[in-house]
Amino acid sequence: MTPSTPPALSILIVDDMQYSRTVLKNTLERVGYDDVRLAASAPEALSLLTERRADVVLADWVMPEMNGLELTAAIRTRDEEEERYTAIILFTAKEGDEAMLEAFHQGVDDYLTKPIHNVQLAARVFAAGRIATLQNRLLETSAALQAANQHMENLSTTDPITGLANQRALNQRLEVLVLETQARGGGLCLALVDLDHFDPAHQQHGHDLGNEVLLGFAKRLRLSVRPTDLVARMGGEAFALLLHVHSPQQFNRELLGRVLQSLSQDGITTSEGKVPIRVSIGAHFHEYDQPLLTIRELMQQAGTNLEAARAAGGNQVVVS
Repeated sequence: MTPSTPPALSILIVDDMQYSRTVLKNTLERVGYDDVRLAASAPEALSLLTERRADVVLADWVMPEMNGLELTAAIRTRDEEEERYTAIILFTAKEGDEAMLEAFHQGVDDYLTKPIHNVQLAARVFAAGRIATLQNRLLETSAALQAANQHMENLSTTDPITGLANQRALNQRLEVLVLETQARGGGLCLALVDLDHFDPAHQQHGHDLGNEVLLGFAKRLRLSVRPTDLVARMGGEAFALLLHVHSPQQFNRELLGRVLQSLSQDGITTSEGKVPIRVSIGAHFHEYDQPLLTIRELMQQAGTNLEAARAAGGNQVVVS
């Protein structure tokens, strides 16, 4: 791009006077802008902007149906919804500082008084285009950073094999539930779920098949509890369930027995056929009127019960 060539911009001219629209368009095209559209009213302008965005909008202040300030407000609302910035230049026969201040207070980027001089028009459009370009780059960068941060957050709280919550997410949710239970009543149940003797099976069938077993087991575990219950993979063959009840009387300890039956009633279907599994569950139920426990203490109690279930031969549930 040479110094005499303006940057590529999409420009929309909005004026109910055909002669005025044509003069402005011809002036901008002589300067070097080749993407200039015309609208005879604000509603037509909004329709054109729906079809394709514009970098700069030049609009007359006084128009029937919807004036330039009302058009500005509509564009700003769209910009906010679409995370986009449109530079707006208002032109009018109105003179004086009060009119100019009103325009700027309504969100206009620049203001021109009729009759509009060609050089002044070109200069103002160039400046408005630069503003729009910089603003949109900032918005795009911000959106990209937010997306990247969200992706990193998802990675840090999601198990990559099963798509379940991971240990970190479990700890975060457990901490919230413990405090909520102490403050508002109710109770929670932390259950540790283990695939018995999974490591030898994993080695026998291979890594990929082992992952198929983990994924199939995770789906079965997710379906065995309520959608609001947290299901997590803690690593290896260890999983966890976190259940919350508003009233301790609502918690049926036989629920975990039904979960065990659902998990272990049949093998996990894989590409090599069904792989048999055995499951042990150790759980601890905590009520609001009991002494406050740390996450570590809750994990230890559930872990102790899990070891007791394993020691009993597996396919067992031990709850305290």
